[in-house]
This record gives sequence, C-alpha cells and structure tokens, in this order.
Amino acid sequence: MAGGLLGRLAGKGHASDKQFTVAMSEEEWRRKLSPPAFHVLREHGTERAGTSKLDKEYGAGIYNCAGCGQPLFASDAKFNSGTGWPSFSAPLAAAVGTDTDRSFFMTRTEVHCSRCGGHLGHVFNDGPQPTGQRYCMNGAALDFHPGEEAPKASADSTGKPDSR
Repeated sequence: MAGGLLGRLAGKGHASDKQFTVAMSEEEWRRKLSPPAFHVLREHGTERAGTSKLDKEYGAGIYNCAGCGQPLFASDAKFNSGTGWPSFSAPLAAAVGTDTDRSFFMTRTEVHCSRCGGHLGHVFNDGPQPTGQRYCMNGAALDFHPGEEAPKASADSTGKPDSR
C-alpha cells in the first residue's frame, strides 16, 4: 500500500523532471548512501524530530549535501528553532532549489540540493531576521565539515535560492 495512495501522500515516488549535474541510478544512490540518507534524499522522507546530532551542532563550519558533497549552509546561518531539526536562516548562494510539495494534504515549499536534486527538507516563513526564513533540514541529508569556510560567492550572486 505504501506505493499507492499512502506512498504518494508521504512523498514517496516524487519524481522531478529537472536535470541535475550529479545524476545516478536508484541502485547507485542506494550503494552510496546510508539507509537513512537514502530515505530522506532520494525518497523524500523525513527523519524523526530530535534524532539528528546535527540539530545541536553549533560549531563553525559548513553543512554539505550528504549525497553529492555540495556546500549548502554556513554555520553562521544556523539557529535553534526548537523544532528538533537543524534549521538555517539562509542557504549558500545557488546551493539549493525549491519545489512545491503538496503531500499530506498541505502545501509546503520543499528544498533540494541544486546539484543532485536530493531532498533536504522544507523552508518556512517563520525564521529570524534578516531573512525571516527557516530552512528546516533533515540531518540525514547533511554532512557537517567543522572548520570549513563557505566558498566565495560570485559577484553577480543574489544569495537567493535557485529555482532549479
């Protein structure tokens, strides 16, 4: 039944028509990723709140995509949202894209890696200033690199998420 109506409501089988720089078959992704990372990144799953050690990680560094390694969020954009998931006020320039997610009888804005299309979480308009946004990410979709610095943005970068 999970592949039927309930699976669609949970976001499973969500397939984007978008093309990404990093593309692998489902089997290649399964070999590369841990089961929790595969569930989140490739099946649009969600980890249980409070289960990611990255929720309480506040050291300096960069959060990269667990699928392709692309830098996504700088630690200076991280804040404690109290939700049980790692939360950020803004991504790095052009690091993420968004799609409309209509699963579970609601409409949300899904966030994915702009390089591999991996599902990261959702963005909400209830975050801190100056952006007012809360990028609520699944820790299983992220790799934290302590001490790493954000790549330098190009001069024409707007800092806004890519819509890819």
